[in-house]
Amino acid sequence: MASDPWIGIDFGTSNSAVAYLSEGAPRLVPMEGGAPTLPTTFFFDFDTRETLMGEAANRALLDGLEGRFMRALKRVLGTSLMHEKRQILNRRVTFVDIIGSFLSRLREHTEAALGTPCTRVVAGRPVVFHGTDDAREAQAEADLRACYEAAGFAEIRFCPEPAAAAVANGAAQRAGTTGLVVDIGGGTSDFSVFRSRPDGVEILANHGVRIGGTDFDRSLSIDHVMPLLGKGSAIRAVFGPGASLAPNAIFNDLATWEMIPFLYTQQNRRKVTEMVTLAEAPERLGRLARVLEEELGHDIAFAVEAGKIAANSGGPDAAIDLRMLEPGLMAPLTAGMIGDSLADHAARLDEGAREVLRRAGLQPAEVDRIVYVGGSSLMAVVPDTLRGIFPDAQHSFASVFTAVAEGLALVAGREDA
Repeated sequence: MASDPWIGIDFGTSNSAVAYLSEGAPRLVPMEGGAPTLPTTFFFDFDTRETLMGEAANRALLDGLEGRFMRALKRVLGTSLMHEKRQILNRRVTFVDIIGSFLSRLREHTEAALGTPCTRVVAGRPVVFHGTDDAREAQAEADLRACYEAAGFAEIRFCPEPAAAAVANGAAQRAGTTGLVVDIGGGTSDFSVFRSRPDGVEILANHGVRIGGTDFDRSLSIDHVMPLLGKGSAIRAVFGPGASLAPNAIFNDLATWEMIPFLYTQQNRRKVTEMVTLAEAPERLGRLARVLEEELGHDIAFAVEAGKIAANSGGPDAAIDLRMLEPGLMAPLTAGMIGDSLADHAARLDEGAREVLRRAGLQPAEVDRIVYVGGSSLMAVVPDTLRGIFPDAQHSFASVFTAVAEGLALVAGREDA
């Protein structure tokens, strides 16, 4: 009896995909509605007691159903939050259980498409989860392995995500081409230098930094939304003269995808209510109080993401639409504003690209092609930064959303050979 086929899974911060090898070519597993990817999102419906995933989870949130929404859980790998039990829908679960249930859903889609059990996987992983030499690196991979085991996978191999993208891209390139994969996902930015050879692709060097699309969103939210909710507001002292600024912690968490579900506590609501009574500009902190009371944090995060995409596309009237908080409330957002807010991230991307070149022993002029992977690589700040380093290279945006999964399928095919 033949063994289960090996498959490739790109478990992403924002979206995930699965691919397998068929007649020597990678094929994507169709997800909901035939889509090539599945949003890496959860919604725990308090009324029906159902756990919704993907587009169903997104719809539940946008429809205003009562429940808890979660996104960007990949960024929790390696942290103490992973193994803390929390009460969700009358069950005490860990993030290993939650992520495992999502990976199990991906496996179910794959088994339905292939008509056979699938318990062997080549799983993508970022080059770094938290940072080079960070003590959490080994724990993050161990956590990810535990999630795959919880999903029912018996054999698990890991492959760096940009290396998989290089395999997908380089397999069809003429021998001798030297390229750089720039993989900007939701939570990490990974770089891989590769060289195409007649028999495939050789990875010359890998490097990664903990910057992704959710960090872009966070910076934009902190700079352009949080001031409208009271960030920087003066709070009068309870006794005597004097004032201090509203503490930044709650604004930082509200701007961070993975921290939003943990903000809606009675302690935070009481704290903000007290700040409103003592604030010199109470209307702004009043908006923050409404966010906590009505649990609008993810609505704001989606609005920031939508405004970012619109401004990046060159829309003349792009803005972050905050009308869910107050009629007519908008935060203007231009390409120039995005550039200013993301300048520090651009500098780190520049450093990351130059570091992987150093590790490969190459100069910028020796790189022929730049291959962009991940939806966040479409942000202008990314190619603008890389073109500054590699002005003479060819810059390619083919298969931005699916190259990693397709490359993992090719690697998985070797396991089956």
